[in-house]
Amino acid sequence: MTTTAPAPAALSTADRLANALSDPRTVWPAGRPDGGRSWPQSLAGGASGIALLHIERARTGRGDWDIAHTWLATAVHGDVSAAANANLFFGAPTLAYITHRAASATSRYLRVLERLDAATLNVTRNRLAVAHQRIERAVRPSMEEFDLIQGLSGLGAYHLSRHPHHGITREVLAYLVRLTEPVPDPAGLPPWWMNVGPTGAPSADYPQGHGNFGLAHGIGSVLSVLSLALLRDLAVPGLAEAAERICDWMDRWRHGDGAGLWWPGLISMQQASDGQVHPDLRPRPSWCYGVGGTARAQQLAGLALRDPVRVRAAESAILAVLRDPLQLDRVSEIGLCHGTAGLLHAAWRMATETGNTEITAELPCLAARLITALDQPGHNPELLDGASGAALALHTLGTGSAPAPHWDTFLALA
Repeated sequence: MTTTAPAPAALSTADRLANALSDPRTVWPAGRPDGGRSWPQSLAGGASGIALLHIERARTGRGDWDIAHTWLATAVHGDVSAAANANLFFGAPTLAYITHRAASATSRYLRVLERLDAATLNVTRNRLAVAHQRIERAVRPSMEEFDLIQGLSGLGAYHLSRHPHHGITREVLAYLVRLTEPVPDPAGLPPWWMNVGPTGAPSADYPQGHGNFGLAHGIGSVLSVLSLALLRDLAVPGLAEAAERICDWMDRWRHGDGAGLWWPGLISMQQASDGQVHPDLRPRPSWCYGVGGTARAQQLAGLALRDPVRVRAAESAILAVLRDPLQLDRVSEIGLCHGTAGLLHAAWRMATETGNTEITAELPCLAARLITALDQPGHNPELLDGASGAALALHTLGTGSAPAPHWDTFLALA
């Protein structure tokens, strides 16, 4: 993997954003939020996400460990959730995830990391038991069983980063392999087809469920985690075959036109029966459902499966978007999930992975778009949709590196 040259404008903007987010009392003048995705243990919208920004800055010598510690203390305040709903984005696994990054640079957090890791191991084992029982009952999975944000792909990403050779990591990977194993289906649907709508709940608009390609809630996250495990040479039976099954399905739905390759974000039963998705339904090129995330998953799969054609196709797909103002205009938000920051960081990851100078050459223009948007007031401080996530993307572009353990593991990008 190569690194990119420092980008001064990106770095100065990241510094400015981080400085504005340095004190919880300033970020939340009315007091720390205590509900919904703003709960302190929430990676997406709470103190945990902002802590990750300051931890990464401190790890790379650009930030202050005292600020990072303040945000960590804010994140762990109160009872830590290790209940059935705990996941990479909430509760003990979130806190283990951010603490692991802090502990990689200082011994200050090793004891608390051990406790959080033990809780995360327990959460993962319980989730695996439920998932295997579901498979044995021959019913379709729920979204929260295997997706990145709520499910076992996210927990697998954590364990792969924290302790790749631990037994629990192999167990999660074995489950992800099993998730992809063919099951008899008269409609020819894949085994990861969900009998719910895109929200994860039953929907009248999706009476027979949907197939999800995205990194946030779909099979794209499974492909990324499997591919990352293969690239780490983990000896888990069936990893390559599982990645190939996912690639075969995604290849069947890959579209190509004058604006480059793209994949649907999701498909309905009707679309599966018809065998087509109208070009007007092309998703915006975001991380969560669009080519920002999907192309990176495809690149990782190509590298893991030693398929240079797939790698080139993935890099061509992201490059086409970066050169298309109409597609760039569709990611008008700033965030990592739906917005410019996510596309920027996915493109940076892809460029540095293989030293693709064409992608690298497009990054300054995309960063300038993000910086211009950030000059407007009123952005929320969140990691997934707000200023702290944008700051992380710009910090990484500006410093030209993202040292292991990678902060963007929670996006299934590394």
